[in-house]
Amino acid sequence: MAAAAAGLSWRRVSSFTGPVPRSRHGHRAVAIRELVIIFGGGNEGIADELHVYNTATNQWFLPAVRGDIPPGCAAHGFVCDGTRILVFGGMVEYGRYSNDLYELQASRWLWKKVKPQAPSTGSPPCPRLGHSFSLYGNKCYLFGGLANESEDSNNNVPRYLNDFYELELQHGSGVVGWSIPVTKGILPSPRESHTAIVYCRKDLGSPKMYIFGGMCGCRLNDLWELDIETMTWSRPETKGTVPLPRSLHTANVIGNKMYVFGGWVPQSAGGEISAHDGEWKCTGSFSYLNLDTTEWIGLISDCQEDKSNLLPGPRAGHCAVAVGTRLYIWSGRDGYRKAWNNQVCCKDLWYLDTEKPPAPSQVQLIRATTNSFQVKWDEVPTVEGYLLQLHSDSPVPSVTGTPGTGVPETSVLSSQGGSSLHQSLQSLTSIPFPEMKVDHPSQTNNVIPNNVQVSLSSNSLLKIEGKEKIAAPENKITQETMQSHADATGFKESNAPSLSPVCTSSPQTSANVGELHDLDKRTVNPDASVSSTVSSTQTMVTQQAVKTESSSTNGAVVKDETSLTTFNSKSEAAETAFIMPSTRVNTGQTNDTHSSKTPLRQMATGKTRERQWCDVGIFKSNIAVVSQFYLLPEETLSISNKMENADVPDYRLLKKQDLFPGTVYRFRVAAINGCGVGPFSKVSEFKTCIPGFPGAPSTVKITKSVDCIHLSWEPPASPSGNILEYSAYLAIRSTQLQENPNQLVFMRIYCGLKTSCIVTAAQLSNAHVDYTSRPAIVFRISAKNERGYGPATQVRWLQGC
Repeated sequence: MAAAAAGLSWRRVSSFTGPVPRSRHGHRAVAIRELVIIFGGGNEGIADELHVYNTATNQWFLPAVRGDIPPGCAAHGFVCDGTRILVFGGMVEYGRYSNDLYELQASRWLWKKVKPQAPSTGSPPCPRLGHSFSLYGNKCYLFGGLANESEDSNNNVPRYLNDFYELELQHGSGVVGWSIPVTKGILPSPRESHTAIVYCRKDLGSPKMYIFGGMCGCRLNDLWELDIETMTWSRPETKGTVPLPRSLHTANVIGNKMYVFGGWVPQSAGGEISAHDGEWKCTGSFSYLNLDTTEWIGLISDCQEDKSNLLPGPRAGHCAVAVGTRLYIWSGRDGYRKAWNNQVCCKDLWYLDTEKPPAPSQVQLIRATTNSFQVKWDEVPTVEGYLLQLHSDSPVPSVTGTPGTGVPETSVLSSQGGSSLHQSLQSLTSIPFPEMKVDHPSQTNNVIPNNVQVSLSSNSLLKIEGKEKIAAPENKITQETMQSHADATGFKESNAPSLSPVCTSSPQTSANVGELHDLDKRTVNPDASVSSTVSSTQTMVTQQAVKTESSSTNGAVVKDETSLTTFNSKSEAAETAFIMPSTRVNTGQTNDTHSSKTPLRQMATGKTRERQWCDVGIFKSNIAVVSQFYLLPEETLSISNKMENADVPDYRLLKKQDLFPGTVYRFRVAAINGCGVGPFSKVSEFKTCIPGFPGAPSTVKITKSVDCIHLSWEPPASPSGNILEYSAYLAIRSTQLQENPNQLVFMRIYCGLKTSCIVTAAQLSNAHVDYTSRPAIVFRISAKNERGYGPATQVRWLQGC
């Protein structure tokens, strides 16, 4: 198999919802975060609808566009700049081409026809199709295409172009005008249906535009380079086998590679390539050009055919778009049927993971109990699952391979992330999404019991209903639960409630497994990692730790002001919760991205892993409730102690171990995609609670009025006795922040039995705005019973950016 030889794992998306667009060719696609936006193209008429495919929820939808809606067009220019999209030219009907320019503001689905200024020298671009339209910085670069020399659209006199224009954009919206750059070197020959991409090496700052292939009466496979800074054209020397001449192919940049798929190529007869006037065919060939070394690497050759439907079929005029490191391909024509006198178009949607996923953020604590944790981590786009591991300070018993009971019963997804968000208080500009409904899954539908070739469920946890768009929430709060049993860890109580935690998160620990510090020798501070609640439309994540002020005479006595040390986890919001499509997961890992060998999971080595990492399970989402973990057989432990890679065990054959109260556990997580398991996150530490202390307050609401805000909450679900009082704290500005910007200071603003309080404008004027994630004012609320204060719930009130 060609795919097996190259180590490729193409996936066909076989199950999706919403109005699927009709098959077509000559359409274009761009990506905005997890959304693939498709416009134009044709098959029995030119399409004028705008279709959107959500790669996270596996759903098609038709946004309700408004404004100066453009006519349908094909073979047009289509680029994305942030959340705005520009459309230039294309065929609007047979023989009639356009040179109109339209702008779509995807945050409002608003179309606008824009009229750029003509160039100071020369004429503006003539109507055309099949041109390239590439974006770099605040400029779009237009090259080539096909014009009609005849004024009569029914009398098509083609003229191939090689003119070159620059379009300057205004920030956010609008354009300045066209210009004709003065270039050096020899201009590429006239052509249409070619590709153009822009790439800038990380170590060398000069951006380059690469033009490949196209049609000029015969098909081409030449490669041209434009240095955008010096405006110099050249023909770079390449290594490897150059792909066959082609047109109507696609080229996409992912990392330092330009992936070229499909198109029209010469028909070979008996191993010989036909002449220019010979037969041509659609191809499913797939190659990439290493843009740093200019070496061509063939992944699927033109001669290889796939009879097992494991690869995208031959096609031309399709669209291809990169979402992160994943390449999506949709529709296109697979040939021409003379007997029917029409094009035959594909209807399939495919994707390919080109690299292993990056390491997720550190595991963050939502809630701890005496024998479980609810944890989360930042979502990684376009992944199929997550491998969560832990190890304990206490020795983990080794076991024989006795069959266990399968899936950990409490390893489930909490769609609310531990708390509810009832009112949001921050204005955000975002892409409108269809209305979302959150389902509460069963206890086992988030964990995958066996991580060897497992099939992820296609049942979406986020179901999107209807076609109507809604604006993103105007205001947001994020709510976090921080385990901070000061009294539970033996600290004495002062006049103010103790906020000393029972768990830690180490920013010093390397994310690379082979470079972990020796955790046995590290001093464990009584710090608490916390993480945010998941709202129905947005995940806001921050990772922080609380450090108490202690007295030399009374041990760790907490004052009214408690510092909050923030670790830089670089967590960022994802606008919607990601749901994995129905795919098969291979959780292995190898050193070669395209290796055909069965991947192996990355394991830790050396003295840092004397206590073994144990699997909690494989999860489809980025939230898990952990009450058990799998014990590896003794022979597996001894092998994995010596080996960096070990085969993934069959969970169904393993015993499970319950978590113990008052025990520190270390966590790490890795993302999984079609290329295998990516690197693990940095290590986080959490401690299970000691019985008898109250749980965290929940259901925090913030209501804003003219001169104050109203803060309210619900009592803990498990008070463990009578609640004696609540305390609320506000992060304030402090001189301590000047000395250590990562250390926040909290001041108590309320103490009493009521489950609400008023935060005055005077108090808010002294508030510190935390920028560890998005700008936010931070509150904390905790409850006290006869034994002392329990975990605090932390709320981030998002401020204007």
